[in-house]
Amino acid sequence: MSPRAFRRLATGGVLALAAYYALWGGEYSAFHLRRLDADRRDAETRLADTRGQVDSLKVLARTLERDDAAVERIARERFGMIRDGELLYRFVPVDSVAAPK
Repeated sequence: MSPRAFRRLATGGVLALAAYYALWGGEYSAFHLRRLDADRRDAETRLADTRGQVDSLKVLARTLERDDAAVERIARERFGMIRDGELLYRFVPVDSVAAPK
């Protein structure tokens, strides 16, 4: 093999190795960039969900600041609060009641 042919072969090998490393090796390989793109899309989806939750909570906060009936409804539903003179009935599921012995 002549020195010129060897040099061409070596140059081609080095260029092929450099191209392989540029695409598939190193910190910013094609695999890594694809993974980063997927992570970015996941983060954007979570951000959109979080923004939706924040908007819903802002609406709820505005409602509770201005509407006393909504505050009373939530107090009754979530916390079992009652007005003076009312009776509160609580129903216990049958399976949680201990069987008589």
